Amino acid sequence: MDSVRRQRLMDAGIDVDSALGRFMNNEALLEKFLAKFPADPNHDRLTAAIAVGDKEGALTAAHTLKGVSGNLSMTALFELLTRQVAAFRAGDWEAAVAMMPELDRMYDGLCTAIAL
Repeated sequence: MDSVRRQRLMDAGIDVDSALGRFMNNEALLEKFLAKFPADPNHDRLTAAIAVGDKEGALTAAHTLKGVSGNLSMTALFELLTRQVAAFRAGDWEAAVAMMPELDRMYDGLCTAIAL
């Protein structure tokens, strides 16, 4: 991974050193899993569940996306999803839904950085 790509990923919120540690310093393997992230359906599932008021579906999608982002060391997204999952579990639907604009911005930024 060249320094420009590394910096782009870090600027998007990925702790590259931590991610590489999870992938046994195998950059090719990390890149393979990062490339799969935009195709993961859980962001779309979360958005769709919120649109129809499906509280259980939203919780499940947010929790799953939290796990994926954590495994890829997407620190800021992981932390936001951790707060969102906690809000869903506490029954604070409005607070959880209010996090979506920031979550969408982070998610889009990550997908863009990964694609470049």
